[in-house]
Amino acid sequence: MADDLPDGSGHRSRLRKRLFEGGPDALLDHELVEYLLALAIPRRDTKRLAKKLIEDFGGFGELLSAEAEQIARIGEVSEGAAAAIKIAQAAALRLLESRIEGRPVLGSWQALLDYLHADMAHHPVERVRVLFLNSKNMLIRNEPMWEGSVDESAVYVREIVRRALDYHATALILVHNHPSGDPQPSQQDIKLTREIVEACRHLRISVHDHVIIGTSGHSSLRAMGLI
Repeated sequence: MADDLPDGSGHRSRLRKRLFEGGPDALLDHELVEYLLALAIPRRDTKRLAKKLIEDFGGFGELLSAEAEQIARIGEVSEGAAAAIKIAQAAALRLLESRIEGRPVLGSWQALLDYLHADMAHHPVERVRVLFLNSKNMLIRNEPMWEGSVDESAVYVREIVRRALDYHATALILVHNHPSGDPQPSQQDIKLTREIVEACRHLRISVHDHVIIGTSGHSSLRAMGLI
């Protein structure tokens, strides 16, 4: 009888059972979104809507990384439904970030890459963040610095150095994403990195790396011998 209810409660019960018994891998991407939407839209069949949202945004990661206003507008859903999707992203990022807090970042490199990929790989606009570290390479501050292409490099060099001094950081890691999906560094990426390295060197602040994140993976300028 439950399976015949118009709000799909029987179907949702089966999804819940599969999730509890099999863990996250037991559900497909659209089923995860479907269940999230069902929390905000309890008496509506959300399966078709979930599939449409993933298709419209180009994938599961792209959907979770989209702005709430964009999800509500393109998906024609309520703010509550958009918030359900964004809270899932926030919880996932918080979990991944917790794996690098309170421990040396360089010794938790894969955990750091997992967090950065989840946070930045699917974002449609280029974003730069800086990880400021203390003398033990523990994370002091994980700070978004700017959004969009870099065309006034001197401005950004000064701002990064100023923040490092404010936080009494002795080292830092630069990170940004390439919305194209290709993580290979551009000549501008290399030029800006070297300017930051040189500015920090005079203040005895180490630049451990500049990591570029793309949907296809990541690049490390340190590993590539470019810094």
